[in-house]
Amino acid sequence: MVKLSVIVPFYNVRQYASDTLKSLRANAREDFEFILVDDCSRDETPDILARAERELPGAVYVRHERNGGLATARNTGIDTARGEYLTFLDGDDWLAPGYYPQLLAAIEDLGCDFLRTDHVQCTARARTIQRVPHGRRGEVMDPRQAILPADRTTSVDYPYAWAGVYHRRLVDRGLLHFTDGLRTAEDRPWIWRLHREAESFAVVSLLGVFYRRGVPGSLTQIGDVRQLDFIRAFDQVIEETAADPEADRLLPKAVRTYCAIIAHHLSEIDKFEPSVARQLRTMSAAAIRRLPQELLTDVLDTMDLNRSSRLRRLRRRVPAAKAAS
Repeated sequence: MVKLSVIVPFYNVRQYASDTLKSLRANAREDFEFILVDDCSRDETPDILARAERELPGAVYVRHERNGGLATARNTGIDTARGEYLTFLDGDDWLAPGYYPQLLAAIEDLGCDFLRTDHVQCTARARTIQRVPHGRRGEVMDPRQAILPADRTTSVDYPYAWAGVYHRRLVDRGLLHFTDGLRTAEDRPWIWRLHREAESFAVVSLLGVFYRRGVPGSLTQIGDVRQLDFIRAFDQVIEETAADPEADRLLPKAVRTYCAIIAHHLSEIDKFEPSVARQLRTMSAAAIRRLPQELLTDVLDTMDLNRSSRLRRLRRRVPAAKAAS
């Protein structure tokens, strides 16, 4: 029986894939499987993965014929996985030796639906420990209680799928799949759904994932149209949270987070291609108008001046159709 399935999407990461696979080998166990999903890479990544399928214990190699993005690649891995527990890793990150046996032992000991962990952020030679923004450790809790307060950084603001492990019953309940086709912010609707609908979770102070930032070619470094998928992702968060029985309590947090993300992208608008920058302004203005306006006013009144001013200007922006008339 497979105890743990590790889902690892790869896309054009030949310079990092060998390190990732080496770290998987240092975490191998006879009841672990490593699902290596190549999302139609155009470099030598498929050759590296084909060799890994022969050499890495428990490796299962799957190749997409078309590039579908990270969410779709992860879904392929989830559909392929046979493990009682599932976790994720990105194809340009790596692990500490023996991390996965410790991670599995922690969730089995606690018996919860999902477990969240800290991680190490790596930017060039710098290393920074990033903590799950939740103070209670090693204790099984109701995931809903970790969504709020609205004006603080909480567990839904720590969306990294690879910073944790998940019981198969979440797959069976339809909670673990990602929104197919999202190119960025794919983990935002996902983490909100887990915290709204799963029954139990815990946080442990376990370090073992090394997250590589600033990788050339990653979506966080490229200002093309794929970045704008964050709007579709957060529209989904708002829609699903508004339908929740506790919408009055949870929706202020969702709206505040959406506004903060829009303001962040607008503050970095110079990194986008000119045509994409125009789309960002137009789509963000439309997103602001779709939000519950009374709630939006409350959020803007309590945000810092720089962000609230930027968003108020966006709110006053005349829709293109009206301007044309």
